Amino acid sequence: MPLAPRLPRLALCALVATSLGSAAVASEAHCRVPMADWQPRDAVRALVEAQGLTVRRIKIDDGCYEVDARDAQGHRIEMRLNPATLELLRSDDEDEDDHEEHEERHK
Repeated sequence: MPLAPRLPRLALCALVATSLGSAAVASEAHCRVPMADWQPRDAVRALVEAQGLTVRRIKIDDGCYEVDARDAQGHRIEMRLNPATLELLRSDDEDEDDHEEHEERHK
């Protein structure tokens, strides 16, 4: 696939990454934050929706918030957030990953 059609999704991921904070090391698997220091789920939802995304689900995994969201075009974006600071730890464009896997299998 040419790069040009993918630019809007790439730009969105970059916007989310810069808007939600600097990205931490991708290998960080667990968040070690006392529950008393956690931001409420409503704060997570508000932060993500302020970026123009629709929240589909907020869950807790390995002590971090994981957010499943959709952009305006319906593309799935999964984010991992520090529960105290709401700093973006990881962001994946799931539709882009699925597309690349599909292309690889059909070469």
